[in-house]
Amino acid sequence: MLSVRNLQSAYGASQVLFDVALDIAEGEVVTLLGRNGMGKTTTIRSIMGLLAPRSGDIRFEGRAVAGIAPEKIARCGIGLVPEGRQVFPTLSVRENLVATAANRLKRPSPWTLERVYALFPRLQERAGQSARTLSGGEQQMLAVGRALMTNPKLLILDEATEGLAPVIRAEIWGCIEALKAQGQSILLIDKNINVLKRIADRHYILEKGRTVWSGTSADLAANAELVHRYVGV
Repeated sequence: MLSVRNLQSAYGASQVLFDVALDIAEGEVVTLLGRNGMGKTTTIRSIMGLLAPRSGDIRFEGRAVAGIAPEKIARCGIGLVPEGRQVFPTLSVRENLVATAANRLKRPSPWTLERVYALFPRLQERAGQSARTLSGGEQQMLAVGRALMTNPKLLILDEATEGLAPVIRAEIWGCIEALKAQGQSILLIDKNINVLKRIADRHYILEKGRTVWSGTSADLAANAELVHRYVGV
């Protein structure tokens, strides 16, 4: 579904990505791991067209998308839950969900308000509230729901549970597991290695803008030294 090869990206004169490669197949949950500042979010921004790569190849379902406009990439079927949530603060919960809703790919069972509310009942309870009045966890639920309302083939979550209370974190993980069971392809960034090993199919580790390792959850679980070297604090 998604193929990235030899990706290089920079902010002005400061190069961040030097050689990133990853693949995601349909129905897979894949993670990007690494310490802060290693290029994970920059990789996501490059995939989404929010940052034009210097070089490299990004293909979504065989179509070259490197450097094209973000809205065109989103219309191809990629939904983003950005770091920091970035919900529309002055809009209500319901308005946030319907603002970008679309079923461009003509899915027979698209995401609707009812389906999102079933996944996140708390959002239905707060449907008329402005998004800025929600807790951080509720805003994260809203950001996920908003992305799902675009009916994406690939859902990307950057820092899926960062800064959330443990009980809310568990709820988000439960919803991600439910999405996986429904066959949703997902690219995840998060720091909770134990949960990621349980949920994800495969993992990529970034170190100073390069993909330095890839493998399955079983491979990752069997290599504690690797985790300590590249991911541990």
